[in-house]
Amino acid sequence: MKLQAIILAAGAGTRMKSKLPKVLHKVCGEPMLQHVIDAAYQSDIEECIVVVGHGAQTVKNSLTKDIKTVLQKEQLGTGHAVMMTYDQLTEEGTVLILNGDGPLITEDTLRELLAYHQEKGYNATVLTADLANPHGYGRIVRGTDNGLMKIVEEKDASPEEKMIKEINSGLYCFDAKALREALPRITKENAQGEYYLTDALAIIAGMGKEVGVYKTKDYEDIMAVNAKGQLAQVEEIMRRRIAEKHMEEGVTIINPSHTYIEKHVKIGRDTIVYPGVILVGDTVIGEDCTIGANTRIEDSKIGDSVTIHHSTILQSTVGKCTTVGPYAYVRPNSHIGKHVKIGDFVEIKNAFIGDHSKASHLAYIGDAEVGSHVNIGCGVVFVNYDGKNKHKTIIRDHAFIGSNSNLIAPVIVEEYGYVASGSTITKSVEKGALAIARSHQHNKAGWVEDKGLLKTKEE
Repeated sequence: MKLQAIILAAGAGTRMKSKLPKVLHKVCGEPMLQHVIDAAYQSDIEECIVVVGHGAQTVKNSLTKDIKTVLQKEQLGTGHAVMMTYDQLTEEGTVLILNGDGPLITEDTLRELLAYHQEKGYNATVLTADLANPHGYGRIVRGTDNGLMKIVEEKDASPEEKMIKEINSGLYCFDAKALREALPRITKENAQGEYYLTDALAIIAGMGKEVGVYKTKDYEDIMAVNAKGQLAQVEEIMRRRIAEKHMEEGVTIINPSHTYIEKHVKIGRDTIVYPGVILVGDTVIGEDCTIGANTRIEDSKIGDSVTIHHSTILQSTVGKCTTVGPYAYVRPNSHIGKHVKIGDFVEIKNAFIGDHSKASHLAYIGDAEVGSHVNIGCGVVFVNYDGKNKHKTIIRDHAFIGSNSNLIAPVIVEEYGYVASGSTITKSVEKGALAIARSHQHNKAGWVEDKGLLKTKEE
């Protein structure tokens, strides 16, 4: 029996007041629609079909090739959206209807819904939840047997029906055959003049087939986003969930509400994450690390026992037992070895730094290959750009680069090569040699007085 998901993602989302299609607004770094797709596949759905409409091509471009799409040219309601998928619907099996603007739905809730639907043998099952403030949602009207009598939309509800707290989540399970029979019979005879998918439930019940109701205890799962305020609420909930998951696995997060961790980030146990930290993309952080306040790490791999203070690391790697920061900037394609010290206000770009080396403060290391046990002094600049092309600097093992030196690439400093402070190096330095490239000092006595710059006490 095939498990198929139809994800409704055609709405304009006018209340978002954005040029971006609503379902592509990001929550914890990933489009809302992608969160829904991920939850569907994690709950063993075999095929996803996304109904697109507003910004159709933009939405399509955001999807992987294995996701089918169907175009809803006119947005005439949820029932109409599912009608557009009729030719793609499986002949037999279960069809799950999901909303592309509901990113908090979890695989656990979907599994529970599917299991309940299949175990009870229902032809249709609606997922519901109790809300303290149900305004705007369709209400679940139950019969004397506590089963589903009907679903009434907000604008069609009577004053008594509006008092009902149990609401329709907009998520459903259908037997494929029953859904295929019901869809052609849906009409738009209602206050909105739209084709409601909820009418399919009444049609199926009218066929003498059973319709079930599954109420989830976690109302957050069914929250949808229609405005930027709701987007912020959903973001906060997902951030909390992600933080709780890491803490359950042994990570210490000092203040979860002031920490931003995206969904795909991995963190080892006994790592401490301080407030203001931003962990983005496919970042992997090892065990026993300290990630200091206001650090940003993006798409990077951090080894065990690394300490990072108030720094930015982008698309790079850091070996174990290394310290970075404060205020260091590690730019893309940088690879820092083990037991390395990268100090305050050091910038690294497209560079390899070997084990046990250090750049303690105020240096720029760009387009470079630095060996092990190298010392890079304060104020050192790897001059990698000639105005047109980038060039590489190579520093071999055990070299020493004195403070305020400029290394004009391309240049090589061989093993145990020493560069005197204040030098501008334009030629390679041989193994074990000391390079001094600075002019001799000349003190001109009386120069200030001669220039009339010497002031008397009276002045």
